[in-house]
Amino acid sequence: MHDQPRTASPDSLPEVVTRYLKAHHAHDTATAVTAFTDQATAIDDGNTYAGTEAIEGWLNRSATEFTYTIHLADIQQTDATHYVATHHLEGNFPGGTIDLRYKFTLRDDLIERLVIEP
Repeated sequence: MHDQPRTASPDSLPEVVTRYLKAHHAHDTATAVTAFTDQATAIDDGNTYAGTEAIEGWLNRSATEFTYTIHLADIQQTDATHYVATHHLEGNFPGGTIDLRYKFTLRDDLIERLVIEP
């Protein structure tokens, strides 16, 4: 069963992923950015943000661009450092609803890479 994604529960997520998701949902950029390594990358909507300064700028912009509700729909774990949290969003963005997969890669108990995609 190595490298096969398996369903996980919200309370089985690593603390750093939970911290990021809670802060991101609360638009608490200062806390969210502490979840990332200094060399982290985040990829969202086709754009790559490298380093915590770029990630902080992206988080600040994304927090104010649209108004939406977000619901954690599913969690998958591939191994000890790879998690996928699927969120259902509804709001005033184009299309109005979307399911987004937040793909986390961890290193040293922090987020090294985050890819957000449908």
